[in-house]
Order: sequence, then structure tokens, then C-alpha cells
Amino acid sequence: MLNNNGSFAKILSEMKAIKSILIFTIFFGFNSILSAQENTFSFKWDNGFKLENKDKTIKFKFGGRVMVDNAFMQQDSGLDTQFGKLTTTSAVEIRRARLFFSGTLFKNTEFKLDLGFEGGKVALKDVYVGIKNIPVVGTLRVGNVKEPFRFEMLTSSKYITFMERSLISDYSPTRNNGILLFNEFHNNRIGFQTGLFRNADGNTANDKMANNGYVFTSRITGLPINNINKKQLLHLGLGYSHRVSDTKEYSVASRPEAHLSSVKYTNTGTIMNVDNVNLMNAEVVFTQGAFSAQAEYLNAKVNANTTYNFSSYYMELGYFLTGEHKKYKSSYAGFGRLKPKNNFGSKENKGIGAWEVALRYSNSDYNNKDIFGGEQSDITLGLNWYLNSATRIMLNNVFVDVKDGGKATIFQARIQLDF
Repeated sequence: MLNNNGSFAKILSEMKAIKSILIFTIFFGFNSILSAQENTFSFKWDNGFKLENKDKTIKFKFGGRVMVDNAFMQQDSGLDTQFGKLTTTSAVEIRRARLFFSGTLFKNTEFKLDLGFEGGKVALKDVYVGIKNIPVVGTLRVGNVKEPFRFEMLTSSKYITFMERSLISDYSPTRNNGILLFNEFHNNRIGFQTGLFRNADGNTANDKMANNGYVFTSRITGLPINNINKKQLLHLGLGYSHRVSDTKEYSVASRPEAHLSSVKYTNTGTIMNVDNVNLMNAEVVFTQGAFSAQAEYLNAKVNANTTYNFSSYYMELGYFLTGEHKKYKSSYAGFGRLKPKNNFGSKENKGIGAWEVALRYSNSDYNNKDIFGGEQSDITLGLNWYLNSATRIMLNNVFVDVKDGGKATIFQARIQLDF
């Protein structure tokens, strides 16, 4: 229900903007098809709509994703006493609804416009212009991009193993507005990314009152093992982020690893007079055929009137019952799209799609010195059914343990389409 005419006008304005983008994208695509022979452009489907000229110097792609979630939640009497009874025990949401348009011009200039419409609002995701193939530097991107920090965060939500990322995701935002440099060396065995950012708003990518606030984030990765024939990979990474906020405040809070859960059981509260925050993250990823293992450890050092240290980590295992294996895209992009050996319903092979089982344990501790934010551990059981390369059904059961507080259980399901 709208509270005033201003809110209604704002929504109408956003709807008009969305309509304009869709009309432009559709017109651009169909116009390209009609004039393909004259301009030697080809228009095709390859897990998304792709348009490119004959010599591949100009490439465009547009697509999107839709994720619909349902969840059922319960907590014990201990959490009822400490946090109050749950106001709802079941919920549903459009977790993600996005459209994107991206491309490369003359092989060295790239761009992307990725818009999210979750919650009835328009939010900017990846929005940048970049220059590729710069000697030594590699690629330079300017705009709203993913900070090069945490393997799990760099892997797209389309390809992560579980419905939600682990508790380490709460310590800093995924994206930020700034300048990013990244490259890979020695046959892509070593990756390096570094960037300077400005604490941008997560929805608008703006920070008009940044003043002296800034973020410096850097990461280095290596592939000691990368045997494509044996489908074997070992990825190691180390990331660092130095964060200075103009508000001189910092806080971390965590809900269970279920977005539809409304209760944040652990919370540092707002720490005042913060000079800076230093985040360190170590990551290891291993795949051997259908098996995969992944773990990360994060430490947050908050320098205020005194120095606080908080930590979080997770470990996860996955196995494809149908024999597929995870595809590694790059050091900056993490894992990529999975293609089942046999799509569900294919007449030729009577396919059943790809089936994956997974287990994750994660922990986050917000207790240090005079801050008693609590400690939480989550165990998540996962089952993924990939009907084809664009469609997935996910089931997650999350068991939450709040130390000296109580326990909660959340069962959630998702149907996902992306292209």
C-alpha cells in the first residue's frame, strides 16, 4: 500500500525506465536479425541471446534470471525467550529478478548493465565500462563491480551450490563503485585483482557524501593443480580489504543462511569511533571429477577506541550423483555454468538432468572484549536438480545453533531460470 503520491510517482517513473530498457533491447535484437545479412551480424541462442559480427570484433549479449523461493521456519523456546516468537513460520519471495545487457566493442572495450527488480524496486548490480588487453595490467573496469574478495561472493548467484551464501558474506558488501584492475598470468595459473572503491550504496551505486571514506581491496590466487583431462583442480587464494568509512561506524549482523528468515540472531551492534576495518580472507577450492570441496576463513580487525577481532568460516562438500563436475571460469569469476550430461526429458537419452548433493558447515563469532554479539553455527544440507543448463530446482535444510541461545530449523526450496 502506497503512503503518498510521491511514492506512487516514483514507482511509475521506475516502471517507465524498465519499459524503455525492454523496448530498446527487443528492438535492438529484432532489428539486428532483420539486417543480419546486410551487416554480417549473427543472432543466436547460447545459454542467452548473443549477437556478433562476422569477425567477432563486436559482441552483445542480453538475458536475465528469475529465482522464486519458499521457506518454512521454526525455532525453540530458548530463541523465543531471547528474540521473541517468530511472526511468521512460512514465507515466499521473488529472491532475484534481473535483466542484463552486456557486450564488447572492437575486442578491447567492454560494458555491462545489470538491473535487479527484487522487492518491487530497481537496483543497480554490475554496471561498468572496461578496457581489456592492457599490457601487464590486463583489464580495467570503472563502475559498480564486485570487490575482489571471497571466492564464494565472486561466484555468481546463478552457480553457487546452496541457495544462500555462508555467514562470511555479512562482513562487507559484494559490490562497490570504483576502479578495478585484474589479470591472469602463467597460462592463467596466477590471478591478481586490486581496486579502490567509495562505499557506494548497494542499490544505487552512489555515495554522494563519501568525503574521506574509501575502500582498498586486493586479492591474489593460484592454481597449483589444473588438470582438465582428469577434471582436477586446486585453487588457493588470499584477499585483503582496508575499509575507511566517513561515518566512523561499523557493524555486522547475521541471519541464518536463509534470506526469508527475518531474525538476525547475532549482531555486534554499531561500533563507534572506528578509524578503519581490515578484513583478511583465505580460500581453498578443490575438485576431483564429480566431487568438490570448498572452504574460506575470514578475520575482521576493527580499529576503534580499542581493537576488536571477529571471525567467520565455512566448509562445504558437493558430489554429482550423475557424474558431472563443476566448471571453473576464472580466478575473478569463480565457478560457472553447469551443463548436465543429459537434459531432463530428452527423448534420445531419456535424461534425468544432473543431480548434486551438498553439505556445508559455517560459523561466525561476534564476541570480543566488551562486545557480546553472539556466536552462530549453521549446518546446511542441499539437493540440486539441474533440469538443463538454464533451469535448476534447489532444496536446502538449514540447522541453526546460536550458542547459549537456542536452535532453529529452516527448510527452503527454489526454482531458478537464468539465461
